[in-house]
Amino acid sequence: MRWALVRVCLAIAAMVVVAFAVPLGLVIKEMARDRAFSNAEREAAAVAPALSITTDRDQLEKVVASAGANSGTDSGMAVHIPAGEGKTALDLGRQRAADKDIATVRKLGRASTTEVPGGSVLLQPVALSSGEISVVEVYVPESEVSNGVGTAWAVLAGVGLALIVGSVAVADRLGVRMVQPAQRLVEGAHELGEGKLGARVPEEGPTELRLAAVAFNSMADQVVQLLANERELAADLSHRLRTPLTVLRLNAASLGDGPAAEQTRTAVAQLEREVDTIIRTAREAKPQTVAAGPGAGCDAAEVVRERMRFWSALAEDEGRKVRVAGVERPVRIPVARADLVAALDALLGNVFRHTPEGTAFAVDVHNSEDAVIVLVSDAGSGIRDPEAAMARGRGSGSDGSTGLGLDIVRRLAESTGGDVRIGSSMLGGTEVRIWIQLDGREPERRGHRGAVRRRRRGGPVSTFNRSRSLP
Repeated sequence: MRWALVRVCLAIAAMVVVAFAVPLGLVIKEMARDRAFSNAEREAAAVAPALSITTDRDQLEKVVASAGANSGTDSGMAVHIPAGEGKTALDLGRQRAADKDIATVRKLGRASTTEVPGGSVLLQPVALSSGEISVVEVYVPESEVSNGVGTAWAVLAGVGLALIVGSVAVADRLGVRMVQPAQRLVEGAHELGEGKLGARVPEEGPTELRLAAVAFNSMADQVVQLLANERELAADLSHRLRTPLTVLRLNAASLGDGPAAEQTRTAVAQLEREVDTIIRTAREAKPQTVAAGPGAGCDAAEVVRERMRFWSALAEDEGRKVRVAGVERPVRIPVARADLVAALDALLGNVFRHTPEGTAFAVDVHNSEDAVIVLVSDAGSGIRDPEAAMARGRGSGSDGSTGLGLDIVRRLAESTGGDVRIGSSMLGGTEVRIWIQLDGREPERRGHRGAVRRRRRGGPVSTFNRSRSLP
């Protein structure tokens, strides 16, 4: 499109320049010719008063020489006086015109021009005192006729070329303004096709391209909304299925011994594995996550209160002590509500699954200027190898654990630029710290922010001190 526009503008500019430059060049040539013959007429007019007074040869020669000197020409004038009463014909200067042309002018009594070798001559009739008609011949060389025409034509050609170049440059800039929005639209379509759901196109350029950009952005917003609904559905599936399964597994564990009880527990375990496989497949098939925009997210405090009300009922049945802190005030985080619900249910489900009945647990929410920390801790026996647990969370698990819960939590934290750390809790068991970055910056990788460390002797210990000092 850009080069097509340049070619069209080039053709139009060339036609306009030719249409104006050619007639103007001809006018300049004609003006130069008129100027040369006007000078010749003035020279002839300068001799006419002398011819009307006298026909003396010596005096006329002086007049002709003076007129030639004033005009700057060299012997460019001649005077032809016809024979009269008792007088012979008199010719002064160099004759260039033919005799018949001079006779014709004398007969007609009006000026005329005729072509001669090297230029042209002006034949001007002048009446003598005797009534005869003399002819003044003024030679106009070709160089005088074309004087300045070449320079004028060169200037016209330069101006025309400059206009063509300028028009091409302007057309190129206009083409860029038209092509760039189209290119951005193409790039945006490619990025959206590659899964970059945040791709948008600036609504600028010609009206048609602006409307196309508006339509593209609207389509991209619809795609993002559809995928967000899919993500919420997947997260909702996670906590809707896994939470009842956890309750069912705990109830199955209390059935006692016997073939029927063992079959029930086996069926529940197999059902739980199948559900984990389905959820993992749905999560792996999800397109690229779209970062939450301004105003998006949820209230972490409200979500924690709501989920703890659910799990507290089950904890009461098993005699577990529950503590919740830091949820008195709203805590906004850039995470979808369904994602946070799925992460909390995954961690709390692990507490009920991997700790014996009566084991206490707690959920703490700490809020700072640039981050929100959610701590899920228990009073169980702890995790012997936190690093292996995190690695299992990134892939398929072993030892009866799929690692899906930690994988859900890790993805939630990393989507905000945060991370997940595992350490020992103040209750004596495991503490899982979810660091949710509020401004999208990478968190500082320091030990005092909860890095998993080991004592030289003994089990794992959490060095997360900063969260304890947050309000």
